[in-house]
Amino acid sequence: MLNQRQVVDYALQRRALLAGVRSGRVGDHEVCDASPYLLRAAKFHGRPDDRACPMCRRSPLTLVSWVYGDELKHVSGSARTPDELARMAGLFGEFTVYDVEVCRTCHWNHLVLSYVLGTGEPQPTRPRRTAGQ
Repeated sequence: MLNQRQVVDYALQRRALLAGVRSGRVGDHEVCDASPYLLRAAKFHGRPDDRACPMCRRSPLTLVSWVYGDELKHVSGSARTPDELARMAGLFGEFTVYDVEVCRTCHWNHLVLSYVLGTGEPQPTRPRRTAGQ
């Protein structure tokens, strides 16, 4: 079990957006705009969800977890699987995870949840090496 901290659930924002779409205030093209990069991440790093897409109502959603944090260096801004998140939670002091739901059929996407993972201890800083050392 991962020790999630500072959890933010975006369910109310999602519900309001879908109400706007159903009332005609928000166009389908504004919410079904997943980038090719997000769709590729959903294909290779996503995990299936049991809920159907709220827009097309025929395809299952896929959840993608994105990680961000200063300690992550080049890994920051990439999609990760649940196994990778568990491993990273034991290695890094603190990083933020953003779970995004994606429909690979109609390209619906929405931020579902964000939370902080990590040991809570800052990683020891190592002196930077320069050329010639």
